[in-house]
Amino acid sequence: MTVEIVALSFAAHDPGAQARFWAGVLGRAVVHRAGGVVLPPDQEPGFVLAFDHTEAPRRGANQMHFDLRSATPQEQAATVARALALGATHLDVGQLPEEEHVVLADPEGNEFCVVEAGNGFLADTGRIGCVSSDGTRRLGQFWSDALGWPLVWDQDEETAIQSPRGGTKISWGGPPLAPRSGSERLRWLVAPAAGSDPHAEVEHLLGLGATRVAGPAPGSDEMVLADPDGNEFCLLLTRATG
Repeated sequence: MTVEIVALSFAAHDPGAQARFWAGVLGRAVVHRAGGVVLPPDQEPGFVLAFDHTEAPRRGANQMHFDLRSATPQEQAATVARALALGATHLDVGQLPEEEHVVLADPEGNEFCVVEAGNGFLADTGRIGCVSSDGTRRLGQFWSDALGWPLVWDQDEETAIQSPRGGTKISWGGPPLAPRSGSERLRWLVAPAAGSDPHAEVEHLLGLGATRVAGPAPGSDEMVLADPDGNEFCLLLTRATG
């Protein structure tokens, strides 16, 4: 039993503006759907970026951020320039002067990095080279088991997974974990793989270490769970046959 990533959801004060920013940075199209605005993947394998409205203020750093891959130094410089022109700002997170990646924040303050060319870890990835995450080794193993993606890095409490088909990696930096801010802006939306029993999949995720948080509400197919580190994610119960 496994789940599949449906989307990475951004909570935003202005979902449309955020979608346009990331569409410009990533070269994706903006698609308006019932209930929100999304950016379909620009290549396969990939995942949708979905933007949802929130009134909650942002407090502190996110648990997840993008590491954008650069094929050449010129591409890195062009990505940084494009992001700044679209409303990004430089961000100081304590990076060292000798580090070559550029740390930016999108117009609503979400952190992301434009990684230098020649980075070996991102060599076999997509445009979003990695979704880098704050988390324990247990969390990396949980998502490896939940998604059926193998561990491609497992050393010194740091882990990373990648779909067998390639594409974006997801990584966890290991302890010490940053304090929780209570206003996480990014979270995964997943669904049972085609042909799976959604209720059996809930039990499978709970068995792997997830916990129930909320739902589904009447008329909704969305259940909110928390991973072993306490980060919330959503499971769509009705997407069982693909």
